[in-house]
Amino acid sequence: MLSHALTTFLPSATDDGGDSGFHGPSLDEFFPEALLFPNTPFELNRIMLIRLLVVVVLVLVFWLGTRRLKVVPGRFQTGLEFLLGFVRNNIIIETLGEKDGKRFMPVLMSMFFLILGMNLTGIVIFLNISGNSVIGLPLVLAVISWVLFIYAGFRKHPAQFIRNSLFPPGINPFLYIIVTPIEFISTFILRPVTLTVRLLMNMVAGHMLLVLCFSATQFFLFTAGGAWGLFSIGTFAFGLAFTLFELLVAALQAYVFTLLTAVYIQLALADEH
Repeated sequence: MLSHALTTFLPSATDDGGDSGFHGPSLDEFFPEALLFPNTPFELNRIMLIRLLVVVVLVLVFWLGTRRLKVVPGRFQTGLEFLLGFVRNNIIIETLGEKDGKRFMPVLMSMFFLILGMNLTGIVIFLNISGNSVIGLPLVLAVISWVLFIYAGFRKHPAQFIRNSLFPPGINPFLYIIVTPIEFISTFILRPVTLTVRLLMNMVAGHMLLVLCFSATQFFLFTAGGAWGLFSIGTFAFGLAFTLFELLVAALQAYVFTLLTAVYIQLALADEH
């Protein structure tokens, strides 16, 4: 709405006829042009390069943090151990227990830090867009979560998993006509879809808000000029506030995605199956 209002009510051209009006965020930003290897299966655009950068940084951070562990850790090791301990104790072990938590810890731990790293690039200067703002990566992560759920269920209850998932015990058999299709859709279809959409849309919405605020700040300050420049104070303040909010959302979405994956695995391992 702010983008529409600015475009409608503010001057959109310079005195010489050039276009200098306010340009709000566009979905085209999520489909950037190829930067490397265009028109090949290995084509890389800006978002793909950001994803590769995040992977390299994560590998480097964990390598540096664990290659020389000390009994009395320094600040870097202490911070890394705190993050690892938080994910281990508050998400994995608390949800799955000690035994099953250790089995699934590598993939859940990797999932958390990958999502967190990808999300944080949305507020990093010169990157300014999340690696999870295009559906490919959130979809892959959701499929991994779904596969873990199916694997855990078949591994623990090979004969009863599907039957008890689609035909919950203790229900009148006549109700299975209604219950079974609902259970199939909610358990085997909607779970990966909701995981994908939740992560994707939070990152898309956050990027659009930040671009809108800082683009408006630039417009008011350098293009509109005059008294309009005072509005840049407000839009810049909103931009800073949304940046802090995006930092919270980045961590929260990594937590929620990993926690839900752990919960789904725990449901598959439950004795009811």
